[in-house]
Amino acid sequence: MALVPYEETAGVGLQKFHKPLATFSFANHTIQIRQDWRQLGVAAVVWDAAVVLSTYLEMGAVELRGCSAVELGAGTGLVGIVAALLGNVQVLEDPRKPLLYCVLFLSGAHVTITDRKVALEFLKSNVQANLPPHIQPKAVVKELTWGQNLGSYSPGEFDLILGADIIYLEETFADLLQTLEHLSSNRSVILLACRIRYERDNNFLAMLERQFTVSKVHYDPEKDVHIYKAQKRNQREDL
Repeated sequence: MALVPYEETAGVGLQKFHKPLATFSFANHTIQIRQDWRQLGVAAVVWDAAVVLSTYLEMGAVELRGCSAVELGAGTGLVGIVAALLGNVQVLEDPRKPLLYCVLFLSGAHVTITDRKVALEFLKSNVQANLPPHIQPKAVVKELTWGQNLGSYSPGEFDLILGADIIYLEETFADLLQTLEHLSSNRSVILLACRIRYERDNNFLAMLERQFTVSKVHYDPEKDVHIYKAQKRNQREDL
């Protein structure tokens, strides 16, 4: 999910959103993401923030193996797919040490890839098409409408919370903050990739800083995308 409507004739750079397939290379895999702007609009195209966040994860910025991760507003699912691939590194079994493969396989990341109900079938199709069979059980596609169905998620359930271009509608800010608060613990890391387009984007970051410590950890000048890291404030810090 991301950003604003546009006209198909607005420019050559926007035509990539109307291609039925977008192809990427991450985690030693070729990833082919199906796009469907006409049916689902912003939820069914790959935005630059998703590419930048995926690249950041591939750089080893966070330890994915063995962690529990969730992508919010996943849309096409690119970030969640990359996180699942990076967190479940396949190791060839050594016939002399048959348990080696099993131990590393069991330590792989569990990734929950979420969006609103209307986008789930499309999201599932991309996840299933791009994850090898042995990783698919560790990547769950699940409904999450911010601020609404949080009861189906345990408080502080995730070690890592990911979001790419999910800061764009001011009316969703309070629900998004409530969701981040519910899903994270004091140990959780939140990574939000976004392009700062409007003053309201900075307003959200200011709202986020009231509940979390926030720092900018990466900037891609070519795509003009920032990545912010947030963690819950220690209660002692607020005294």
